[in-house]
Amino acid sequence: MTIETIKTDLCILGGGSGGLSAAAGAAQMGADVVLLEGGKMGGDCLNYGCVPSKSLIAAAKQAYAMRAGAAFGVAPVEPEIDFAAAKDHVFRVIEKIKPHDSVERFEDLGVRVIEEFGAFTSPYEVTAGNYRIRARRFIIATGSSPFVPPIPGLEKTPFLTNETIFELRQRPDHLVIIGGGPIGIELAQAHRRLGCRVTVIEGLKALGRSHPAHTAIVLNQLKDEGIVIHEGMTAERVETLEGGAIRVHTNTEEPIEGSHLLVAVGRKPNIETLDLAAAHIKTHRAGIIVDRSLKTANRRVYAIGDVVGGAQFTHVAGYHASVVLKSALFGLPSKVRDDHIPSATYTDPEIAEVGISEKAAQDKFGSKAEIVTFEFGDNDRALAEGKPIGQVRAIIVRGKPVGASIVGASAGELIQTWALAIANGLKINAFASMIAPYPTIGEVSKRTAGVYFAKRLFESDKVKKIVRLVQRF
Repeated sequence: MTIETIKTDLCILGGGSGGLSAAAGAAQMGADVVLLEGGKMGGDCLNYGCVPSKSLIAAAKQAYAMRAGAAFGVAPVEPEIDFAAAKDHVFRVIEKIKPHDSVERFEDLGVRVIEEFGAFTSPYEVTAGNYRIRARRFIIATGSSPFVPPIPGLEKTPFLTNETIFELRQRPDHLVIIGGGPIGIELAQAHRRLGCRVTVIEGLKALGRSHPAHTAIVLNQLKDEGIVIHEGMTAERVETLEGGAIRVHTNTEEPIEGSHLLVAVGRKPNIETLDLAAAHIKTHRAGIIVDRSLKTANRRVYAIGDVVGGAQFTHVAGYHASVVLKSALFGLPSKVRDDHIPSATYTDPEIAEVGISEKAAQDKFGSKAEIVTFEFGDNDRALAEGKPIGQVRAIIVRGKPVGASIVGASAGELIQTWALAIANGLKINAFASMIAPYPTIGEVSKRTAGVYFAKRLFESDKVKKIVRLVQRF
């Protein structure tokens, strides 16, 4: 077997969102780039995560709309759902996006793509198939995979993860989901709306990382739709019954039975095959250890995205890529920050957040942290759309937003204004100065700023005295 040695400026391990962002940017700015990907280009986001899940959620929304028209004078009907056709929609969307992440596109950009997995053989060298790559800099962007917990009996029981559930063509009669985080809850609602019975088992609190008041709104909606959610329940043992059904034995007396099992309890970094020890790269349980510049213990190697733990989102991986390129290509100081990174859970209603939590703000700023809220029920467009359930919660410190949480229609879109403000250190009066078209749900952000200023203008004795004084002239 002949080994070809390649010398390059930048070698990127992983063709997911972070690796592709880094490869495209570096190549277009003149660097010599080699990209290694032995699996599917586009990584988890395109093939198993963001794209297929949101496509399935969109199909589920269409089904739900047919059942929920009574308040608008539209007779509700039970839709006839072709589950396989809904999956066809999912894969059509993937196919439409796939060329953007394809080998051909990146080769056209000047990237040398090697369709093999890479592993370190030294601090400055990686092997991939029949290639030996020596690079000035490396970026590890291998992402993460579903974590499968060591539940007794699971190894003998057929189960699904986010990497396999979208391949399912026949609608589950009763989907049992272990894990009540964003992935589990999003897929629970989508499958319920597509006609499945759904039970969720969560050891702690479902959507426990979000604000409790906002989580309650979402969970109440899911329960109203017929999803059974067990909190404080753990899976102790699973087994396959005669006929193929599954049974989950829990820490309560009653086991849970269903036709299909989805395991959605978290993610693990993809580092097992990288031989990081050969490159003198250190790790911990969450993944690769990096500093604020995303450099590993080996200063010529960076790591980005899910593989470093922390917030595991596609947009975070893309952001990490921009930070690393500034350092790797231009030698400029560049560090990550996380106070401006938004997140969204695409349930209906959605939850979206950015900045620090209320508790963190109160711990850091004490009484200077002011919580300002605005209800969707006071927004005219939300009323017209029949979507009055929702709330904005903003944390304001010395006139600047430092955090925000939104639950309600289009929360993932609405949070972007708050992310812009926090990223650029804007004051809350930037919201007040904005003219929002009427009627839009986006007005809720401006109206939240209005609540903040109302206390200072309409409830201030000083302001009233000034007004009365001016009126004398």
